[in-house]
Amino acid sequence: MFTAALLMAALATSPSSTASQIPPAIYTDPEKNTAHPARMEVLHIPSGDVQINGVAYLAAGAGPHPTIIICHGLPGNEKNLDLAQALRRAGWNAITFNYRGSWGSPGSFRFAQNPEDASAVLAYIRVPANAQKLGIDTSRVVIAGHSMGGWAAAMSAASDHDLDGIILISAANIGAVGRLPTGAVAAVMADSMESLAGTRPSKLSEEVRTNAEAYDFVNKAASLAKIPLLVLSSDDGLAPHTDALAKAIGQSGGKQVTSVHVATDHSWSDRRIRLQTEIWGWLAKLK
Repeated sequence: MFTAALLMAALATSPSSTASQIPPAIYTDPEKNTAHPARMEVLHIPSGDVQINGVAYLAAGAGPHPTIIICHGLPGNEKNLDLAQALRRAGWNAITFNYRGSWGSPGSFRFAQNPEDASAVLAYIRVPANAQKLGIDTSRVVIAGHSMGGWAAAMSAASDHDLDGIILISAANIGAVGRLPTGAVAAVMADSMESLAGTRPSKLSEEVRTNAEAYDFVNKAASLAKIPLLVLSSDDGLAPHTDALAKAIGQSGGKQVTSVHVATDHSWSDRRIRLQTEIWGWLAKLK
């Protein structure tokens, strides 16, 4: 039987493991809290002129709890819900959402709206009534993003001065994508349309090519330099995107960047537990 104790012992054999900081609760169902049980809440979050859909995975206990916002990629087949569940077991609230025009959220999908939607979620959870209802400690909020969601998280965080940290998971710099040859950009977009509304590959390709400079998250390095940042890269060809951001942040005086490269695919398909442990170990060190 592969118990939590055996799992932690196995992880401890890796020099880069954060197992020493992992509470058993991250892998073990907690005792039921009858007064304040773990629960899920469906959210309708105002963004632009619509309400995007979201789900809050709320930790057991009276709270308030630290909270992580998780931004999905393009189109968002991997939503990292196992990460949301693991962090909830460890006492964090986790909130996922769908951008305008994606996965049933109303509106038409545009890259420009993705950071706006992430910022709308941050604004929503900071409304006192919402924070109280959801048990959110608004002084301890982290934003994370996978793939395109990493770009959205970084762009949103650049204009937010109240975040505890940022986590990028195999992040794609949409500005860099916009500098690829026209055919290559269109091919990327054409493979990601099944859950997006009100757009087409040529329109998305034109948007990123026209706005390549404005969408380059490396240009936001100075604004990100004071926020703790965890950069997780993989063997998907996107590591240079986040390497460039980390370098630019360092050149801007940032000294709170932690970079970890793991030999796995873009979705971390065979390293899901490693992903959870790296993130939890980093969160546990935040002041």
